[in-house]
Amino acid sequence: MSEETITTKTQKPKWLRVKLPVGKKYTELRGIVDKYKLNTICTSGSCPNMGECWTEGTATFMILGNICTRSCGFCGVKTGRPETVDWEEPEKVARSIQLMKIKHAVITSVDRDDIKDGGSIIWAETINAIRRANPNTTLETLIPDFQGNKTNIDRILAVAPEVISHNLETVRRLTREVRIQARYDRSLEVLKYMKDQGQRRTKSGIMLGLGETEEEVLETLQDLANSKVDIVTIGQYLQPSKKHLPVKEFITPEQFDKYKIAALEMGFKYVESGALVRSSYKAQRHLV
Repeated sequence: MSEETITTKTQKPKWLRVKLPVGKKYTELRGIVDKYKLNTICTSGSCPNMGECWTEGTATFMILGNICTRSCGFCGVKTGRPETVDWEEPEKVARSIQLMKIKHAVITSVDRDDIKDGGSIIWAETINAIRRANPNTTLETLIPDFQGNKTNIDRILAVAPEVISHNLETVRRLTREVRIQARYDRSLEVLKYMKDQGQRRTKSGIMLGLGETEEEVLETLQDLANSKVDIVTIGQYLQPSKKHLPVKEFITPEQFDKYKIAALEMGFKYVESGALVRSSYKAQRHLV
């Protein structure tokens, strides 16, 4: 492949242009976040859908600090030795949701392979605290794989969030490069285990543009369907910095539509597929 071809393929196309968030609801929530220094992935991750989600009453919060024990090639979160667990964090997150008047909250976290419970105790405490302070708020939990430890996964299942999500992120062939300490089959096993234990809604997501083929994407979607996943999100990978994996290709809207049709035919209940789709995109619509 020539240098010219590579440049053409990786130059951001027009369909990736993001409109600045506007509107009374967004302005109000932005003011609350800034005033109380609330920690949302929406703002820290500069999510392209922030205005749309906030207007619909959805926001994403990250718990267990901002330093991850893993070093995934796609992720902008800092890798290193995490700080001590903050046992007051569950109440802080619950208060943030209350202040923002969030109708549907998505909770995620860094990986905490440094502690025995993988952070699952704080996870459960956070969900319980949110429910105490916000009894009408529904929840989606985007969890790590907890290294496949069923005791830790069971703690999340026991507090029964409306949706439990765990992202596969990429196709089998690229997993070792993209998710260095993760395992493709282990993630599938975690998703299937949760469904087998009676979790009503399970969800996963993948990124495209890392060098995967169409056949590999379809195989990955089928693997997720075989693991009884209900909801899948398919989005475009964007490089957080020059230190991260490069974008190999920008996927066209037509190709995203093609994957959506294929996924629906595989039996998924909900499929969000598009260049700007992220894990929590239209999350509140996946509850029905």
